[in-house]
Amino acid sequence: MTRIIAGTAGGRTLRTPPGSGTRPTSDRVREALFSALDARDAVRGARVLDLYAGSGALGLEAMSRGARSAVLVESDRRAAATVGANVRALGFEEARVLATTVTAALAPDAAEDDAADLVLVDPPYDLGEDALAAVLGRLVEGWAAPGAMVVVERSSRSPEPAWPVGLERVGKPRRYGETTVWLAGRT
Repeated sequence: MTRIIAGTAGGRTLRTPPGSGTRPTSDRVREALFSALDARDAVRGARVLDLYAGSGALGLEAMSRGARSAVLVESDRRAAATVGANVRALGFEEARVLATTVTAALAPDAAEDDAADLVLVDPPYDLGEDALAAVLGRLVEGWAAPGAMVVVERSSRSPEPAWPVGLERVGKPRRYGETTVWLAGRT
């Protein structure tokens, strides 16, 4: 069972997408991640971009903790429908779901005023290094605002992301069993 950890929707359960194509971030990892983000004042009032949303747990946790808005991107139609149901159930009117690929969502014509303050990147563990590098590169081309915090969650067996110019790792990676989380700041 996946649930919101804290904030206005704390304790509420989330639906998870049918099938085994998604891997919801565990409560333990989300709690530790959001403690680190809260310590950096990266959530309250933030415009959030949740890439590879799955159930929407990360983006919706941010909304519960005071984020201003969220865009949740999920390419699997059934998973996107589940995210939409979770958004409606929690009553987060400032959250919207894009049922499209991350590549299509991060089209190069992004306006700077739409840039996110917090970007959550939790791709499938089998996403290749080149594909992740392309996503991170798009973020610095206009999707992540200057000063934004970027979170990358991957398998602990995966190497550290290749940070493009404009993203700088913040602190040490945090490992939670099979999951490692990296934080980076947009310069």
